[in-house]
Amino acid sequence: MILYHGSKTIVRSPEIRIQKYNKDFYFGFYCTQFPEQAVRWATRFNGIGYLNEYLYTPDSRLKVKHFPEMTEEWLDFIAACRTGQAHDYDIVEGPMANDTIFNYVQDFVDGKISREAFWALAKFKKPTHQISFHTARALTTLSFVKGSEVRDEK
Repeated sequence: MILYHGSKTIVRSPEIRIQKYNKDFYFGFYCTQFPEQAVRWATRFNGIGYLNEYLYTPDSRLKVKHFPEMTEEWLDFIAACRTGQAHDYDIVEGPMANDTIFNYVQDFVDGKISREAFWALAKFKKPTHQISFHTARALTTLSFVKGSEVRDEK
């Protein structure tokens, strides 16, 4: 399977970096199946970035969590990760809380909206995908294919 990572640079050797803010599935190296989504990641700051392409070869020895769709379990998992609770998965895959959904998740985490309100707001958003790699062993499943410059054409 081919996966994409949007970045300010070409990333031949993916790594896990601890960031200032917790992400949907906690700290990890994030990719997607959708190149257009990775282009948005790559160009979000100054309109120019790099689309990195990887061959992903699953490894059955790794501990993987897969969320096929947004569910109660997915929402609780993201809420826990966003509040700094680590997990023990090597890889986590599922829908992404995009900019709009991110705000709804944060409002839910902060107690500003109910679980029911979250689902009412989230149900009409277009599909997204993310797969995050959380351990050095998980990163060995990725083989760099190429990186190419991309621009936000807006």
